[in-house]
Amino acid sequence: MSRTFEELVAEAETVPVDGWDFSWLDGRATEQRPSWGYQRTMGEHLARASAALDIQTGGGEVLAGAPKLPALMVATESWPPNVAKATELLHPLGAVVVADADEPPLPFADAAFDLVTSRHPATVWWTEIARVLRPGGTYLAQHVGPASVFELVEYFLGPQPEETRRKRHPDDERREAETAGLGILDLRFESLRTEFFDIGAVIYFLRKVIWMVPGFTVDRYRDRLRELDEKIRAEGPFVAHSTRFLIEARKPV
Repeated sequence: MSRTFEELVAEAETVPVDGWDFSWLDGRATEQRPSWGYQRTMGEHLARASAALDIQTGGGEVLAGAPKLPALMVATESWPPNVAKATELLHPLGAVVVADADEPPLPFADAAFDLVTSRHPATVWWTEIARVLRPGGTYLAQHVGPASVFELVEYFLGPQPEETRRKRHPDDERREAETAGLGILDLRFESLRTEFFDIGAVIYFLRKVIWMVPGFTVDRYRDRLRELDEKIRAEGPFVAHSTRFLIEARKPV
């Protein structure tokens, strides 16, 4: 690694982090992908749908990769920079982007969609998802699982309590979906190896995924960042494990 700690920090502290495209990390971090291939699976469902909603679409990058969108395609997003980015990307494809605060109610009528999708939603309002689905409609999503990348989280925040580590557990999500009246068709969980090759990659990741270390700034954690930089230089990539689960649920006819 030829660049200094300060050079890596200065670069990662200023690079834009809007959207949900992680290509800046190419060659600097890796994350193992789930075996089910969410974007491909989502694309297959979208090709069969007549009206679909993508919740918390980010910058629209995942949805834009679908080979075919249904006649009615709507996406919601709460963060203004992502709303603008998703609008620019999705409008030419015929999708409508709606700015939504990510809290109930969803701004749509009952039974408006036969498919609802989401990749890595920050929150999941199961009752609202069930409400906007038509009878026989499907929710297909890839959720972040419990204690995801917690090796990195706990490096900065220290050991987390069990109730924090258990949040987003697929068993809990199953119960909440069923309580909302949805039947689970598929539920698959995987733990995936993630590696950070330099301290700039760590900073970029924590600036972009803001809920990992709430209130993260370089100034606030400079000492820990410097220690981690030295550790990576001496021992190699910092290894963590992301957790993901695929969930498919259906509203009864």
